[in-house]
Amino acid sequence: MEQAVGVQSGAPKRARRAGRLASGGAIREAAASLFLEKGYQATSMDEVAAAAQVSKQTIYTHFANKEELFADLVLGNAERVEEFVSAMARTVADADDLDSGIRQLARVYIRLVMRPEVLRLRRLVLGEVGRFPDLARTYYERVPGRVIDALTTLFTELAHQGRLRLEDPALAAQHFASLTLGIPLDRGMFYPIGETVRDTDLDRMADAAARVFLAAYSAPTSHD
Repeated sequence: MEQAVGVQSGAPKRARRAGRLASGGAIREAAASLFLEKGYQATSMDEVAAAAQVSKQTIYTHFANKEELFADLVLGNAERVEEFVSAMARTVADADDLDSGIRQLARVYIRLVMRPEVLRLRRLVLGEVGRFPDLARTYYERVPGRVIDALTTLFTELAHQGRLRLEDPALAAQHFASLTLGIPLDRGMFYPIGETVRDTDLDRMADAAARVFLAAYSAPTSHD
């Protein structure tokens, strides 16, 4: 009998705990929408609580303060980058030849970065770099910098296979990123989100970037 009572009394506690854990997603979604729309300074925790339909006390069970909530939003993009990084080598390896693999890699890369929510986040980070310089640096290291590191590793391996001719793999990775993202990302930082480059133009830009990169770095003996 006592055991049954204990189970029953514990059930509401578990339910409350599950509810608090589930609310984390709603809080993140609400905070992301508000931060991206209004910026850090103009967004209040009261607004986040109202948008998430939770109490401020519930928010503070997940995040110590607004700064921590903001950091969670900024660094959350790193997960998607890791998915891209883990698929890089497979994207090139699964292609019919090196040209096709590099072209497909550029297409996936440009579409990842030019997503409206990614552009908004990048704008937000740049706008708050004066207030959060360490967070901006960490964002760079975990997101664009992480991609550059992965490209460096990939291109080093392709050079060892005799498929690319490289003296400086890290510089080649920077060249690939700049060729692929330079034009659309520059525009994406200044134009309204709805007026950024269309998908068909993104493919065209990615293909052109791949051609220029391969013209500079393909190994003369490659048969790809």
